[in-house]
Amino acid sequence: MLSVHDRACGIRMLVLDVDGVLTDGRLYFTNEGEELKAFHTLDGHGIKLWQRAGGITAIITGRKAPLVEYRARNLGIAHLYQGREDKGQALRELSSSVQIPLESIAYVGDDMPDLGAFKVCGLAIAVANAHPYVRDRAHWVTQNTGGKGAVREVCDMLLQAQGSWDSLVAEYMGD
Repeated sequence: MLSVHDRACGIRMLVLDVDGVLTDGRLYFTNEGEELKAFHTLDGHGIKLWQRAGGITAIITGRKAPLVEYRARNLGIAHLYQGREDKGQALRELSSSVQIPLESIAYVGDDMPDLGAFKVCGLAIAVANAHPYVRDRAHWVTQNTGGKGAVREVCDMLLQAQGSWDSLVAEYMGD
């Protein structure tokens, strides 16, 4: 069985759930029924670092929200699948579309709908506050919770495993 590090070394695409992963999982609605979500800047910068190092990012979510499309566009995420309850099937379609094998894809989730993607991806990651059943089926569990830096933690781990971390940090240090 491959170690988490060995799996991480071969990852080319990072696929994220939204509610509970990119957000804390709480749903906010205005009196007019408009949905609001809070995204963490650490997660956004982690995604940008991952992409700067050549990684590809995608989102697969069961809900549909215009603000998710806005956030994806803001982060340069071109692959967005909304309203997809069968995330395993959506991940297979994405893999085929971008011609990246499933074993080269990491998927980050937090609840039962993510298990189909966990089953077929190369590196299944659960956020710290994921449902216990989901955490038990992940290859790796973050220390940070969804919406509070968990995605950044994943990006940092992947970048370190793949040897890109030091050169990215050096850019900020002026080295």
